[in-house]
Amino acid sequence: MSEKRKIIPKKTKRLKSRPRRWPLLKLAVPVVLLIFVALGLYVTYLDKVIRQKFDGKRWALPAVVYSRPLELYPDLPFTASMLADELQLAGYRRDKAAKDPGGYDLAGNVMHLVTRDFSFADGLEKSARLTVEFSGSVVRKISATETGAEISLARLDPVRIGSFHPLENEDRIVYSREELPDLLVKTLLAVEDQHFYTHFGVDPLGILRAMLANVRAGKTVQGGSTLTQQLVKNFFLNNERTLQRKFNEVIMAQLLEVHYSKDEILTAYVNEIFLGQDRGRAVHGFGLASQFYFRREMKDLSVAQMAMMVGMIKGPSYYDPRRHVERCLLRRQVVLDLMLSEGVISAETHALAKEAKLEMTGAVQSAFNRYPAFLDLVRRQLGEEYHEEDLTSNGLKILTTLDPQVQMRVERHLGETLSSLEKRTGSSGLEGAVVVSSREGGEILAVAGGRNALQPGFNRALDAQRPIGSLIKPVVYLTALANGYSLASPVQDVSLTVTAAGSKAWRPANYDKKEHGLVPFHEALANSYNLATIRIGMDVGVEKVVDNLKRMGINREFQPYPSFLLGTAAMSPLEVAQIYQLFATGGFYQPQRVIGSVLTLENKVVQRFGLTVEQRFPPETIFLLNTALQRVVAHGTGRSLLTYIPATVQAAGKTGTTDELRDSWFAGFTGDRLAIVWIGRDDNKPTVLTGSSGAMVVWGKIMQSLHPQPLELLEPEGIQWARVDAGIYGRSHAPSRDNALLPFAAGTLPAGAAPASPSSSPAGVETWEKKVPEVLNSIRGWFQ
Repeated sequence: MSEKRKIIPKKTKRLKSRPRRWPLLKLAVPVVLLIFVALGLYVTYLDKVIRQKFDGKRWALPAVVYSRPLELYPDLPFTASMLADELQLAGYRRDKAAKDPGGYDLAGNVMHLVTRDFSFADGLEKSARLTVEFSGSVVRKISATETGAEISLARLDPVRIGSFHPLENEDRIVYSREELPDLLVKTLLAVEDQHFYTHFGVDPLGILRAMLANVRAGKTVQGGSTLTQQLVKNFFLNNERTLQRKFNEVIMAQLLEVHYSKDEILTAYVNEIFLGQDRGRAVHGFGLASQFYFRREMKDLSVAQMAMMVGMIKGPSYYDPRRHVERCLLRRQVVLDLMLSEGVISAETHALAKEAKLEMTGAVQSAFNRYPAFLDLVRRQLGEEYHEEDLTSNGLKILTTLDPQVQMRVERHLGETLSSLEKRTGSSGLEGAVVVSSREGGEILAVAGGRNALQPGFNRALDAQRPIGSLIKPVVYLTALANGYSLASPVQDVSLTVTAAGSKAWRPANYDKKEHGLVPFHEALANSYNLATIRIGMDVGVEKVVDNLKRMGINREFQPYPSFLLGTAAMSPLEVAQIYQLFATGGFYQPQRVIGSVLTLENKVVQRFGLTVEQRFPPETIFLLNTALQRVVAHGTGRSLLTYIPATVQAAGKTGTTDELRDSWFAGFTGDRLAIVWIGRDDNKPTVLTGSSGAMVVWGKIMQSLHPQPLELLEPEGIQWARVDAGIYGRSHAPSRDNALLPFAAGTLPAGAAPASPSSSPAGVETWEKKVPEVLNSIRGWFQ
């Protein structure tokens, strides 16, 4: 009985503890429910994130900028080395025998190349196999490689010179599922996710296998993430190694599989995966990576090349073939072994691919974002027509006017000449800027914003506002020619004092500190006499000169002070180019342009940038001025230019120098090109260079390398030629004054002048009647 009494209290104790557990259970149920609700809400949020980004525009595709297309034809002044240089810039590769698009081979004076498909504004230019034969420095013959049929004109796909990225600086070439090579798909699945088409976003067996392999190896040798998980990590998340990120990755991978097909996920992965860094841009996707590493389309990659790129997924920097050759090669061999074991390739193909050398293209620099000054100008002109988002996310194709051949020469001669000038003068810190355009069309062919062409930053060609010095004088003399002066008008080059209310008296002087007395109008311009220019400008009115400058396209306010006549107004080299473009085109105003057309990602034309042409000055007046500018080079301050180009080119131009030799300028044009060169210092200290000893040297070397065409001025109807007795100006030692043959507008022939027959017109002049049909046809062509 006593033992039973002992049992009773134990039983009583157990009954008393039971009521205490019910409150804990009641508390746990709502907590668990709350966790499930929160988890459900969080999953719903992740689902919304996925669908918003994946259903919309998946990538911000930058606008891609191209140069002008290279057009080859017989007798074109173009060498084999020039063509090879441009093909390298365009991302072509040199093969032993050109077979695939984007390849070329060169043996002696014969080049074989296979162009790439490219959609221009006027339609698709399909890939072609071409043979180009050279004779000396010209193209002798172009023919179809397969048939031998001669071709009169071949248009090559242009150089990709840059793109406008969003803040992320990502770039990619987007492919559809149908465009993915079968070799790439099979290799990806064999290496990265063998159960891709059977799992639901996460592969538990794959994770287990990876864990066992890592334990056996004592280090991480295999990953367990599926392609879907990798896409989630790259597309939605980041590379943080946290439990929260891994949790998000697992959930989002399964959500992605719920909403989208396997092919959609695979295609997005191929376009998204990070595969390297090209200076300032991240290389995403196999499409761009194949161009970046091999200069080939994906469909043209060899087995070894495909294996190398798939192997780089594991670590693009670690396996970079240009920095870590052995690592990359070993990784490629591992991938090739997997391709063999999974039946992607045969044993024979495997053996050949393993013997292949690792292809290296790092020594060749493409033109991508290589011309920051030109791209800056392109972006500014596009900014007048398009929103920033259009340029950085809609994948526009921008076809520009840049000529890589001209740009390369501009960069080389500007840098080399500035270094040479610094050595010669013992100075340092010289900077420069160059703008080159076509003479007739106004297309800007090259821009250099500084001596270091690859360095972005301050663009002196567009933003350096510097006094232009004597470059303003042709505007002064043009105004005078339109107001009663002729090239033979006598002008006093003697000292004067200019006074104005509220300011000190100003006594200008010539550069040589001398007075030259009574001189011919054309000689005052050729020798850049300041005193004569001041007298001419004040006689016709400074306000008229300022107004004419505005008519030339410089839409800014300038105070009509007398000092304006000597170039105290500050302008950029680009603005000066616009002024001289009007001279070069015979008085036609046409805004200089850098863009030819804009196409959408689907190659539909959005806009063509045609020419706006308006004759703002009479052709007779411009003809007289241009004849005087030719005399600047033949007899005046520009005569040392004939060291670089022959006199038969009949170039027209003007030197410019500012106070204390702070700025050195030269502006001029030949039969085919116009160029403006400025040299100075960013701190505005003296350069010890005049226009002829500094900027003109750069100009001359650039033009010398471009083999300029002769300048043939169009002679308007009514022009009369005559010789003026030099004795009317007084005594002079200037040989250019004796027996000078000068043109005159109708009714302006001076008394005592001896008319000359048309046959005695100087070289470089053609009659208006002979050339005007050609000009009209050219202008019509601009609008077609």
